[in-house]
Amino acid sequence: MTPVLSAGWARLRAVLPAWADLAAFGRHPRRDLLAGLTVAIVALPLALGFGISSGLGAEAGLATAVVAGALAAVFGGSALQVSGPTGAMTVVLVPIMHAHGATGVLTVGVMAGLLLLGLAVARAGRFMTLVPAPVVEGFTLGIACVIGLQQVPAALGVPTPEGDKVLAVAWQAILDFAARPNWVAIAMAVAVAAVILAGGRLRPAVPFSLLAVVAATLAAELAELPVARIGALPAGLPAPSLGFLDVAALSSLIAPAIAVAALAALESLLSAAVADGMSVNHQHDPDRELFGQGLANLIAPLFGGVPATGAIARTAVNVRAGAASRLAALAHAALLGVIVFTAADLVARIPLAALAGVLLATAVRMVEVGSVLAMLRSTRADAVVLASTAIATLALDLVTAVIVGLIVAGALALRAIARNVRLDAVPLHADLHADLLGDLPDVRGAEEHELLAEHIVAYRLDGPLFFAAAHRFLLELSEVADVSVVILRMSRITTIDASGALVLGDAIARLERRGITVYVSGIRDDHHRPLHALGVIARLDEAGQVFASTPEAIAAARRHLHQAGILPSSAG
Repeated sequence: MTPVLSAGWARLRAVLPAWADLAAFGRHPRRDLLAGLTVAIVALPLALGFGISSGLGAEAGLATAVVAGALAAVFGGSALQVSGPTGAMTVVLVPIMHAHGATGVLTVGVMAGLLLLGLAVARAGRFMTLVPAPVVEGFTLGIACVIGLQQVPAALGVPTPEGDKVLAVAWQAILDFAARPNWVAIAMAVAVAAVILAGGRLRPAVPFSLLAVVAATLAAELAELPVARIGALPAGLPAPSLGFLDVAALSSLIAPAIAVAALAALESLLSAAVADGMSVNHQHDPDRELFGQGLANLIAPLFGGVPATGAIARTAVNVRAGAASRLAALAHAALLGVIVFTAADLVARIPLAALAGVLLATAVRMVEVGSVLAMLRSTRADAVVLASTAIATLALDLVTAVIVGLIVAGALALRAIARNVRLDAVPLHADLHADLLGDLPDVRGAEEHELLAEHIVAYRLDGPLFFAAAHRFLLELSEVADVSVVILRMSRITTIDASGALVLGDAIARLERRGITVYVSGIRDDHHRPLHALGVIARLDEAGQVFASTPEAIAAARRHLHQAGILPSSAG
């Protein structure tokens, strides 16, 4: 096997299930099966609600929870992760559904699956750690707001208005409700949400979401309440098919597929990290998690499922219920499959307003108010990043929001780093007494120190010299006056890029045009390359004005002043 094929096989094998994963199924089967049952009870109304919110219907949500949930459980990188349809993904799918229809959504799912598989083989999972916490917090806050606004039409008992802008759709739904109020629907949605939120605080282990939906369904049936229902569902999953693929629209679906893949990667790895934090010794494999999500998204559309991700809420329930292996998530998918095949008629009678209440409660519980407030109080930069990400999530799309958050966070970080770079004038006599006196045997007292200080100034550069800080450095160095020699001490520069090197060269040229001789000392080995490549110090090096240490540079400066007659010859 060629080295390329060997490396490719090694990467593929690294993301495939290991025997240890299967062996773990038999360690705590009772705990895992009970956890799977608990998660399935919580996941059922969420799968139905998110399927309806995506525009493909409740059956699409169930198909996603069953197929994607099972595949991600087996092939994913977290033993505790639960995958399926999520509110965040629904937010991305709504405009795709509006523009391209159901075939477009399913085609995007397949394309996103392929992209995720590519990211897994390329080992891109580790880059998730680079996303700043305020971006994640703002992203979550924005998603919660979007999910809540998406439920406004169903909660008010009005048909969902046309459009893909959630604010505009919610506002139109309010206007429609004002024209023809449906107080039964809004009362049901509020009651279901209140039961879930209050019950979850008092008895976290009780599946109040399912109990509330069952109670609302019974009330609607017995009292024949005027509320819309889910409607007829197919009894089972459809046969796998590629007939939905919209080959003609592939070019126009590339951008949506990238957005879906990016969101699936982001949310799944965030959810896996949450599972790690809630458990004792568990650690997920980010690349393998991408592989599992890629496979799930590639296969789920064949059965009519929407794109899926790791689900933070369901994963948290799984961990709290005592899950010990992948068997729990696999059992959750299997139980939902049983419901699809045996209880389709009962599920069809669930009121849409009840599901809206479940998702409204989910949106509220997504936001950790204490964490958001703490981050807003942390620093002004953190507050700006969090707020800008949340607003972009609400006004734009989720992937764009993350990009906006990263750009804002990066710009503020660069601003902070640029402010830390310092250009300090070092008094030469103090410098000599501190660490150079032993290296300069011809120093003869304070009088000469004062004379040297009148003609030589040493500047110590601290911190990174890069594009964000270079301009300020140039302005400060250009203000040097009434000296004959400038010594630039560069041993404390932590990094230097092309912009910083060019500005340094420009500053040296400006000083020389004013008749000031420039010496450079202490250039670190890894900084020689950019400085020489851009021709910044080549001329100084040839002229013997670059030194390894500051004492050598000072001695050369003194010799230069003696030769120029600026210092009296007796000083030598």
